[in-house]
Order: sequence, then C-alpha cells, then structure tokens
Amino acid sequence: MYDWLNALPKAELHLHLEGSLEPELLFALAERNGIALPWGDVEALRGAYAFNNLQEFLDLYYQGADVLRTEQDFYDLTWAYLLKCKAQNVVHTEPFFDPQTHTDRGVPFEVVLRGIKQALDDGEKQLGISHGLILSFLRHLPEEQAFKTLEQAMPFRDAFIAVGLDSSEQGFPPRLFQRVFDKARSEGLLTVAHAGEEGPPAYIWEALDLLKIERIDHGVRAFEDERLMQRIIDEQIPLTVCPLSNTKLCVFEHMGQHNILAMLERGVKVTVNSDDPAYFGGYVTENFAALYEGLGMSEDQARRLAQNSLDARLA
Repeated sequence: MYDWLNALPKAELHLHLEGSLEPELLFALAERNGIALPWGDVEALRGAYAFNNLQEFLDLYYQGADVLRTEQDFYDLTWAYLLKCKAQNVVHTEPFFDPQTHTDRGVPFEVVLRGIKQALDDGEKQLGISHGLILSFLRHLPEEQAFKTLEQAMPFRDAFIAVGLDSSEQGFPPRLFQRVFDKARSEGLLTVAHAGEEGPPAYIWEALDLLKIERIDHGVRAFEDERLMQRIIDEQIPLTVCPLSNTKLCVFEHMGQHNILAMLERGVKVTVNSDDPAYFGGYVTENFAALYEGLGMSEDQARRLAQNSLDARLA
C-alpha cells in the first residue's frame, strides 16, 4: 500500500520549511557555520524528539533553526525538502517560512527569502514541482512586529502568494492580528492561518471572520462545533490537516482517535500534510500510510484526500 500511496499525485499545503531540517543537515550546517550544538550526535538529537505539547516542540524547533545563517543554508534546506517531494510524487507545494525566526537573530530578510525562492524556482525547472510560498507571522510576538515583517517583505512582493499565522496557539487568538491581515489583503495577498490545533473552535471562527482566511491550517477541533462544521462544509473551506503531527504533539493520543476520515465523510475538504516532517516522523506519504495503518483508510478515501489537496491550492 505504501508504494501505491507514494505514487499518488499529491500537493502539500501545510509544511514549515524550517521543520523539514533533518538532523543530518542540521549538524552539517552547524559545522559549516561554526555553531556548537547541545547534542552530541544525530541520534542524541533524534532522541530529543519526544514532545508532550506544541510548546515543547517549538522550543526545540527554534533552537534547531539557529544553524540557518546564509543564503546557501536556506537553499540547501529547501532543496532537500523538494527532493523528498519528488520522491513522493508531491507535484505542488505551498510551504511556509517564518522570517521572524531568522531576522530576530540578525539574519537579513532578503538572505532568507533569496535562498528559499531560488531553490523553489530550481525545483520547478529541474524537478517539475510547482509552488506558492507563504510568509507566516509568529503569533507569540506582538502584531507590531508582524507589521514590520510585512514591510520588510513588500520589496519582494512577487515572491510569495499569501501570509499565514503560526507558532504557539494557546493564548494568542487570531483577533490579535486582524489589522496586519487587513493590510496584507490590501496588498493583494491571500491569507491562511493555523487555528483549531490546540486552540478552541472559537479561534477558527475568528480566523474565518476577522482574518478572512482562504484555508484553515489544522482545524481538527472544528469537529467539536456542529455549526462550525456545517459552515466549513457549506463553504468548502479547506483544512490542511497533519496527522502525524497531531499525534506527536498529543492533540490525539493515537492515530485511531484522529477525526480526519470522519470529516472527509461528512464532506469537509480535508487534506493530508506533514507540517514539520523532520520532527514528526515522516513526509506526506508517511502521513497517508499512517491513516491506512491507524484508521483503515481505503483507496477511495486516499484518492479523495489527494484530490482535495490539488483542488485546494492557492497558486
């Protein structure tokens, strides 16, 4: 079944480039840039990938991202991800990048963007993988800093298609970012946002009504609110669901509890994505395989999930 799922044409709509930083590349970049790491070797780092919640993961994620310093580093990170896409027949990707993670460390915005965008352009030419890049704001930082990031991004407006909202969800509702999302839309950018992963269904309502998003990233807690579920079904608002991430971060205790197939059968436009695959145990095909093994996903359901991802593209 794995080979069949791997061959299925797919799009990935929820992928953090910094979260695709495999331990081997992380150590190689640390050596290249003369950075001392707190882990003795690759296996020690992998052993640290045991998370009880989103915040524990983010603490390690930001620590790992510190090895990314140069344009070549960001190119190598993105190219390694694109090679995974090619191997798994991901024909289109719309990755997130978090400029604040890097500009706050003194890495210029243009260094980050140029490395990523060059790799994405090369991936389109050499690997046949189309793309649309999404700039994400970090919700644990003030909206004023998001405005600053948007201002830094505008000279490169043609390089990305949308803005998003990620990082720590609990305690940082979407309404805190309404003004910067209004500004982004006035510049012609589309909008997406993480909502309803650890945060309540109310955060999804805010993302839809205040941020006016095109797509919900995660959104699995919509299942708790029947009126919200009906709206998502009626308006065919896509959900970019990340099954392995949800179990790794204890949103669900195990895959058998996951609600993605129940939502699919209700008529929700759910899609399968890998989120931060270097940390959560797999890329897109591994997420499909986990649904087959943990939920008994059928071939028909797999085809519908893959088609949903292709239909829900912004670019």
